[in-house]
Amino acid sequence: MEYALWLYPLIFVSSFVLSMAGLGGGLIFAPLFLLVGFAQSSAVASSLLLNALAATTASYVYIRKRMVDFSLSIPLVISSGLAAPIGAMCTRWVDESVFLCVMSVVLFLAAVRMMFVGGVAGQGTRAHVWSLARVLQASFLGLVIGFMAGMLGIGGGIFVVPLLIYLLQVNPRTAAATTAFIVCFSSYAGFATHVAVTPLDWKFLVLAGIFSSAGGLAGSRLMSSRLSGAFVRKLFALVLFFLSLHLMYQGVFT
Repeated sequence: MEYALWLYPLIFVSSFVLSMAGLGGGLIFAPLFLLVGFAQSSAVASSLLLNALAATTASYVYIRKRMVDFSLSIPLVISSGLAAPIGAMCTRWVDESVFLCVMSVVLFLAAVRMMFVGGVAGQGTRAHVWSLARVLQASFLGLVIGFMAGMLGIGGGIFVVPLLIYLLQVNPRTAAATTAFIVCFSSYAGFATHVAVTPLDWKFLVLAGIFSSAGGLAGSRLMSSRLSGAFVRKLFALVLFFLSLHLMYQGVFT
């Protein structure tokens, strides 16, 4: 199947912008692929792969810049990586309309808080210390995040960033960088499950993967060297607003 040439630059731009917020691009890819004629399972699987590639190149930059907090990521990497394949297996059986509407409201409220609530939330730079309760809490949330990531093809970063910023009081730049690292694992795990049962257009994915990887690399380089934590927080809020409206539309009209 041949696709319009404009699709590849759009994949690059999506990865470029969303990688600055630690998201990889999966938020845009799945809806975009559905619009151009992909089957649902194929759209989700392709989105997970491109999201994983963008997050991988972004993580490479963030790790070299020592922006990734590995101690924060371990419980979420393990739990989300375990749950993503389960979500992937549920993609073809779940009616998503009600879920999309509920998630739209949640994301809208999160965007309002992130855009307009300032103060010290998420601005600390102190080293994070895990307690057993926090490990269990993060692990449970990782299971939920991984399941939804695998089912919807979004990687899970949309939920991890607010978790790190507001629940664990992480600086927004560190939260974005650490989220990109976490998203790699949940995306690859979900994709591995989809690829076993879903026919994919590998010719398209190879070229799209190059554009997605390049976008993730460029976006992460810009964020790591020039963008403040406040800018990243506001950028993420704008992405949340857009996604909230899109999900509500998808849930109500499709």
